[in-house]
Amino acid sequence: MIKYLSEYLTYSFLKKRIKDIELFMRYPVNTQNRLMNQLVFYAKNTEFGKKYGFCDIKKYHQFSERIPISKYSDLKFLIKKVRKGEKDILWPGKVKWFAKSSGTTNEKSKYIPITSHSIKNCHYKAGKDVLSIYIHNNPQTKIFLGKAVRLGGSFQSYKNYNTFYGDLSSILIKNMPFWAENICVPSKKISLINEWEIKLKSLVTNTRFQDVRILFGVCSWLLIFLQKLIKKFEKIKIDEIWPNIEVIFHGGMNIKPYIQQYKNLFNKSIHYYDIYSASEGFFAIQDQKKVQDLLLLLDHGIFYEFIPVEELNKDDPKILSIGNVELNKNYAMVISTNSGLWRYIVGDTIKFTNKHPYRISISGRTSLYINSFGEEIIIENTDQALCKACKKTNSIVNEYTAGPVYMNHGKSGAHEWIIEFKKRPKNLSDFRYILDKELKYINSDYEDKRYKNIILRPPIIWVARNGVFYDWLKKNKKLGGQNKIPRLYNSRKYIDSILEMDKEKIQHYEKYL
Repeated sequence: MIKYLSEYLTYSFLKKRIKDIELFMRYPVNTQNRLMNQLVFYAKNTEFGKKYGFCDIKKYHQFSERIPISKYSDLKFLIKKVRKGEKDILWPGKVKWFAKSSGTTNEKSKYIPITSHSIKNCHYKAGKDVLSIYIHNNPQTKIFLGKAVRLGGSFQSYKNYNTFYGDLSSILIKNMPFWAENICVPSKKISLINEWEIKLKSLVTNTRFQDVRILFGVCSWLLIFLQKLIKKFEKIKIDEIWPNIEVIFHGGMNIKPYIQQYKNLFNKSIHYYDIYSASEGFFAIQDQKKVQDLLLLLDHGIFYEFIPVEELNKDDPKILSIGNVELNKNYAMVISTNSGLWRYIVGDTIKFTNKHPYRISISGRTSLYINSFGEEIIIENTDQALCKACKKTNSIVNEYTAGPVYMNHGKSGAHEWIIEFKKRPKNLSDFRYILDKELKYINSDYEDKRYKNIILRPPIIWVARNGVFYDWLKKNKKLGGQNKIPRLYNSRKYIDSILEMDKEKIQHYEKYL
C-alpha cells in the first residue's frame, strides 16, 4: 500500500509541473527577461555585482553593455576566492560545492560553483521536468513502482576551506532530496565510491535483483555497465534481468554512435530520452517521443545569449538574446546563472530547430572541431557520417577520435582517425570511402578542401583494439562520471597521446582513393 501511495503522490506532484513548462513555452522572451532581472537583483551586492553596477540594471541593453563576455580563465581568480570560503563574490553567501570539469579549454581543471539556488532551481528542477515530460508522454507508465539506476562520480574536500569539489553527479547525489533518493539505486555509499572499477563491480552486484525501470547516465558509461551486467550474470539481454525496464535518460554525448549496441541489449523496445546538462547548468530536455530536438529550459535560473560561431573569435562579437536568433544556424551558447557565472561561454555550439517553442540540437563544442585547413568539421558532421558508414557497411563503432595531419614537404594534409569497432566492417576501404563521401555531402567546406586531394587527401584510419579508449581514460584518471572521449581536436594533442600509449596494438590502415 505504501509503495502505491508513494507512486501516486510522486506522479501527481510531477504532473502539475507540465503547466509551468507550457507557460515558459508560450512566453519565452518575457520569461527570460524576468529571469535576467531576478539574477541581477539577487547578485547586486556581490563583489561582481558592485563592480558592474547591477543595482540599476533594468533592461537587456544595460546588462549587455556593462557585463563583459567571459571564459573560465576570466573568472578563475574570483572562483578561487569563492573556493577558499569567501562570501558574496559572484553570488550571495558562501558556496560549498564545486563541479570539477576538465572541459576542453586551456585550463587543466575548471571548478564550477554549484550554489544551493542552482541545485534546487536548476538541476533538481530540471530533473523533475525530465520525469514530468516522460509521464505526460507516457500516461500509462509504471516507472515509479520500480527503481532508477544512477551512475555517480565522487568528490573530495579542498584543503581546510570546508568546500568540496568533484563530479557534478556526485554533488547532486550527495544533496539529493528524499523523494528522488527513495527511487534510486544503488545507495549513496556505493554511488560515491571514488574508484570507478570498484564502483562498477558494486553497481553490478547491487542492482541485479532490483526492479529497475529507469536508467540515468552518460550513454558510453551506461553501455559499459550494462555489458558488465550481462556478462556477470550470463544473460543474453538486459530485460532478462530487469523485465520492467522502460526508459533510458542519457546525456553528455550523442547516443547515435551507440544506439545499435543499445538496441542489441534488449529484447523489447524501450524509450530513449536525451538530456542536455553540464557542470554549468541543466539546459534542455527531449520533450517529444520520436523527435530528438531538445526543449530549451527557460525558467531554470539560466539567462541565455548566443554568439554566431563565425563571430566567436572577433574582438567585438555580435551577441543575441533569445528573441533574435535564427533557425539552423550555429551559435556558441552564453549563460548567466544562479551559480554566479556571468555571460559565460559554455563551450558548446547549438542550432535552433524551432522557435515556437524554442528547441535546439547540439552541434558540437567551440573547441572540439577540426579547422586546420578551413574545413570547419564539427562533431555533428562526424557523428552523422559515421552513422551512415556503419549502416552501409553493417559495422558498429564503439569509440572514435580524429585530428589533423599537417601539410609537410609538399604533401597535402589529412584527417587522422582512431576507431574502435564493436563490429568491424568487412572491407575497410569501403568504410573509409563512405565516411569520406558522407563528410563531403554534409560539409561543403570539407568537400572543397578535398578537391583533387590538393589540400586534404583521404582520411587515415587506425583500427584500435577493443578497450584502447577505456585504457586511455584510465591512464589519465578519467574513468566514470562525466568524462568523455574527445571526438575531435584541432591539434594532435589527443590522437598522438592515444597512438603513443598503444601504438604496437593498433592496426594502421591507409589507402589513397
